[in-house]
Amino acid sequence: MASPHRFTIKAFQLQCGAVLPEADLVYQTYGQLNPSRTNVILYPTSYGAQHTDVDWLIRPGGILDPADWFVIMPNMFGNGLSTSPSNCEQAQQPGFYFTHYDNVRAQQALLNSLGIEQLALVYGWSMGAQQAYHWGVLYPEQVRRIAALCGTAKTTDHNRIFLYSLRAALQGDPAWKGDRFEGIPERGFHTFTQIYASWAASQAYYRAKPYLEWGYESLEDYLLRSWEAGYRKRDPHNLLAMIETWLRCDVSDNPVYNGYYEQALMSIAAQTLVMPATTDLYFTPADCEAEAALIPHSEYRPIPSIWGHRAGNPYQNAEDETFIKQAIEDLLSR
Repeated sequence: MASPHRFTIKAFQLQCGAVLPEADLVYQTYGQLNPSRTNVILYPTSYGAQHTDVDWLIRPGGILDPADWFVIMPNMFGNGLSTSPSNCEQAQQPGFYFTHYDNVRAQQALLNSLGIEQLALVYGWSMGAQQAYHWGVLYPEQVRRIAALCGTAKTTDHNRIFLYSLRAALQGDPAWKGDRFEGIPERGFHTFTQIYASWAASQAYYRAKPYLEWGYESLEDYLLRSWEAGYRKRDPHNLLAMIETWLRCDVSDNPVYNGYYEQALMSIAAQTLVMPATTDLYFTPADCEAEAALIPHSEYRPIPSIWGHRAGNPYQNAEDETFIKQAIEDLLSR
């Protein structure tokens, strides 16, 4: 795989009011752009993930096939590759934050620089689904289709409580000095991942214990070597930044819709596939179905799975991958 690309925007004004002299958007591409520039799929990243963590599904015969599609994966602001607290001193200042309004406007600037005027599909899981909804709301004339897997267009109050607990876990560590970490938040990482794992999959998933088939010796071993080890690869300041973006997710919180949430969803012109998992505890089927009812050209197709939120990124789960692949094939054939 070739090295990722870097797109720099000069004097980029963020929704928080800050102006970045240079905002960097790091992205990777897969496949070939066709002569008419009509085979483009945008696939934004999710919480804590960088493009190499979630691009496994872009492969021949995969959910997104690069033989047919030109897939662009932009890294979300705050994830450690694009502009983030870990690589931008300005992003470490009090009162600074990123929103999906910022992410999507930067992505749209990238597409303009590439001469791409239309997206065949915006595909997103979790926080990627949040960005997909923002694309449909902010640029309805550019987006033909949306696949929103395990995500909502607005963060619910119940979901906010989960995010508050994650933030409190990290900031409750002695390494947190009120505005930044000094050293590694050892206890914070441990508590953070315990909370995250408890919500990420369903009760039925933990009863089934699939992780024992992957070489883990116990639940504790799985939590330590899979969940905790994974999040320890991330700068804790970046984890906090992405929590803030998630908390502020609302497709109507921008100068275009001024808080009119239902109007924003009703403005989506794209064929929209709303795909929660039946056991997702973050983005519940009921919450996703309520949003689907507001989107004019939507199909509500939940993933029947015990894997909870993880069903939307089924790299260890062939059954859910097959279900999603068929749904995406159906959407792209329209």
